[in-house]
Amino acid sequence: MATSQSTLLLQKQLNELLKHPVEGFSAGLADNDIYEDYPLMPPKLRFVSDMWHPNVYPDGEHPPGEDKYGYEDAGERWRPIHTVETILLSVISMLSSPNDESPANIEAAKEWRENYPAFKKRVQRIVRDSIG
Repeated sequence: MATSQSTLLLQKQLNELLKHPVEGFSAGLADNDIYEDYPLMPPKLRFVSDMWHPNVYPDGEHPPGEDKYGYEDAGERWRPIHTVETILLSVISMLSSPNDESPANIEAAKEWRENYPAFKKRVQRIVRDSIG
């Protein structure tokens, strides 16, 4: 029963996002697999180009639960009230305003803090390579 309710919820949210797209991102199902633990667990995100960012894991996941560095509690990391749109807007916000105190990529966070010009140059190169 819970699976069918979460399926309906996710389908409704994805359909709403298709009807009213938000500039800068898109959302869909990988392999049309709608059977997941959403909304109790966060959906998995996947970046299709390389990323160099303090808060992006190489596999694109942001695991639920307590932050191993102690900067965020479980409630700050995931809440089942989030919709597909609010999740993606949060990701856009995170990309533009990194939190280097709770890094997923420690090397990127270190470069962000200690050598921002080199960090910015690396990100610009990755963007240039992804579109060229």
